[in-house]
Amino acid sequence: MFGCQQVLISPDKELKAVLEFVCSESMKLANCGTYYSRQLYFKTGKILTKFDLHREIARNPHFQALHSQVAQQCLTTVAESFKSYLGLLKGIQKGTVTQRPKLPGYRKGGLALITFPSQAVRLKPEGLRFPLGSKVKAWFGLDAFYLPMPSNLDFKAIREYRILPRNGCFYLELVYKTSVIQADVDPSGALGIDHGLNNWLTCVSNIGTSFTVDGLHLKSLNQFYNKQIATIQEDKPQEFWSKRLAAITEKRNRQMRDAVNKAARKVINHCLENRIGVVVFGWNKGQKDSADMGAKTNQKFVQIPTARLKERIAQLCEQYGIQFVETEESYTSKASFVDSDQLPTIGEKPDGWKASGKRVKRGLYRTANNQYLNADCNGAANILRKVAATLGLNLSGVSRGALLTPLKVRLWTLQESPSL
Repeated sequence: MFGCQQVLISPDKELKAVLEFVCSESMKLANCGTYYSRQLYFKTGKILTKFDLHREIARNPHFQALHSQVAQQCLTTVAESFKSYLGLLKGIQKGTVTQRPKLPGYRKGGLALITFPSQAVRLKPEGLRFPLGSKVKAWFGLDAFYLPMPSNLDFKAIREYRILPRNGCFYLELVYKTSVIQADVDPSGALGIDHGLNNWLTCVSNIGTSFTVDGLHLKSLNQFYNKQIATIQEDKPQEFWSKRLAAITEKRNRQMRDAVNKAARKVINHCLENRIGVVVFGWNKGQKDSADMGAKTNQKFVQIPTARLKERIAQLCEQYGIQFVETEESYTSKASFVDSDQLPTIGEKPDGWKASGKRVKRGLYRTANNQYLNADCNGAANILRKVAATLGLNLSGVSRGALLTPLKVRLWTLQESPSL
């Protein structure tokens, strides 16, 4: 199992020039590999393997400007993109892929990611030594550049180093090997997760606990970002971009990543504290691509990084030995958990199906016996019902108190208070 740590690089003028140079050479080399692969595909209908591509482009000046292993990794990425393209075409023939893929294209300007394998990097007193290509040494008399080594990682455990340019900043990503921590959890305990907007996550367990992760602050940050972007781009061409736009975008992206990590950690900590061994996440594939909730709601829903949050929770579950299950969530918001309504899947709803209860207002659900529940908690509990038979879960521990008054958690404060 592997983990990844991202560190912001604060380069001086000389180091920044070196990073910009190698990242631009990576982009140019990728375009050269893409051109050669596209032309061969147009003429023969075949694609090159990564080894063939390495051999054909080895004398390219952009290849020689980078360390050999870095250049090979760049071209390997190009070869894999063409291989994936052919795989998707076969998927269309078999009916497993619905959207026709596009042939890999070129990057127009900018900088590209560069990847150093662990064998190429050395730990010196000056820091991590990253080698450059033979041409750079001949041109500029420079054979390497140095970056500081993070103090919280073991150098021997690192498997890969990536330098990522993004919005005028540079990040060092360190991929390292981690061991699975087998936490003291009970596989009979399960946590159902329903995602939304005002409540980003609503979690209900079969041991009588529940909480919601607040999404209002996240919506506010995203709305303010869109307002700033619209103001700056007013009366400008569609492709207009500036350093100010890059800085605003990078700040917003960092806030989103911070929110993802905090929310995922809250879910895992709750599982560890209550010995919950199964996490069930409700997710309909393609729901963001085909969202049709109006322009304003679509913007809020699509731009919130819920998919990344789901992936982060899955990664942490794997790290701590917690089973992660993803299930479709059709009709979980309409059906009544208390009344044990049938939960059909999309396209399989029986004729005459009708829910026993209904959502009477925002956040409030009324059952057939006029019991009032938190609507999102009702949905999260129904997500558990979706997989209860398959996983052998006992849902008798889901209490009315957990469905009515979940604990509300705010991401950027330490305050936790009952939801009213």
